[in-house]
Amino acid sequence: MTTDLTQLFLSCRKHTEHICAPLKTEDYSVQPIVDVSPPKWHLAHSTWFFEQFVLVPNARGYKLFSPDFAYLFNSYYNNVGQRVLRPNRGNMTRPTVEEVYAYRKYVTEATIELIQNNPSNMLSELIELGINHEQQHQELLAYDIKYILGHQPFFPEYDGELRLEHVAEKPGWISIKAGVYKIGHQSEGFCFDNELGVHQVYLEDFEISKCLVTNQEYLEFILDGGYNDFNLWHADGWDWIKQNDINAPLYWHNDQSNWKSYDFNGYGDISGDLPVMNVSLYEAFAFANWKGMRLPTEFEWEIASDQFKWGQLWEWTNSAYLPYPKFKKAPGAIGEYNGKFMINQMVLRGASFATSEGHSRPTYRNFFPAASRWQFSGIRLAK
Repeated sequence: MTTDLTQLFLSCRKHTEHICAPLKTEDYSVQPIVDVSPPKWHLAHSTWFFEQFVLVPNARGYKLFSPDFAYLFNSYYNNVGQRVLRPNRGNMTRPTVEEVYAYRKYVTEATIELIQNNPSNMLSELIELGINHEQQHQELLAYDIKYILGHQPFFPEYDGELRLEHVAEKPGWISIKAGVYKIGHQSEGFCFDNELGVHQVYLEDFEISKCLVTNQEYLEFILDGGYNDFNLWHADGWDWIKQNDINAPLYWHNDQSNWKSYDFNGYGDISGDLPVMNVSLYEAFAFANWKGMRLPTEFEWEIASDQFKWGQLWEWTNSAYLPYPKFKKAPGAIGEYNGKFMINQMVLRGASFATSEGHSRPTYRNFFPAASRWQFSGIRLAK
């Protein structure tokens, strides 16, 4: 058990740094918008999590790497103390990238030493939570790196392994009969608290698409005036596209009447058969309306998920992010992890090509505000 946990922890720590390996030093401190945290901040915050919640309370004689880092790299844990506000993370040119990597090394070595001293079950669970927390930041790193590079004047290529795949799936529909179904995490493996408690829901008959909506299908929506027909949109969505001059997915550009986009390969022609990505809930909803269909609920998605391929992109559902029956929040700072965000957010299900290995499961509940689209989100239709 100790060896397995050590290997899992080390693998996680190395993967975060592997994602950052193609970056130049200048890329590490940039924060173009409030949603995008600097890569340097992700590296330090995921380290702070282990230091704050694992080492400080449990490693006898542990000495903080720097007393200032708790303030600099706390994210939203009010129980822990004051912090740099999220919009200001890009103002920190100090500590340097070199110092942040030294911080990671210091905390990694101390955590390994603690693991090898035969930690209790409670401590092992904390370390496992820290690993899953860092895996979430690995995916956020991918989103943020794409945004940082995708808003450079010359659209540099990311020299890494983050790519959508061309998947040949036959279009079609999966039919699910009406009935009472069990929802929530039911296996012995790790899950977040928002996947509990297990409960039953009644679903009417429905059909769900075997495939994600493609770039070509979405381009047809654009060319048919989808962004100009208010009848297709939520009122909030219509206001949002008008106020922000939105007329296509994020990273799409109408280049002399020829649609192009930025992805990790750089700037170029849009591949029509790839799934459309970086769309908001508002855009997904409007597209579904245009097709005369709808988005699935998160419960429909979960029940049908064993009958279609998922994992290319997170998939918007038409479900508000709310607590399940019997949901329990942990005491203290750990209890701030999910519960306090259960308002003004919509659920996405599945995983994306940037989701870390071993971090996806059909009960996973991702969540973002309806206008968010820098995350790797796509569309699966239901009817």
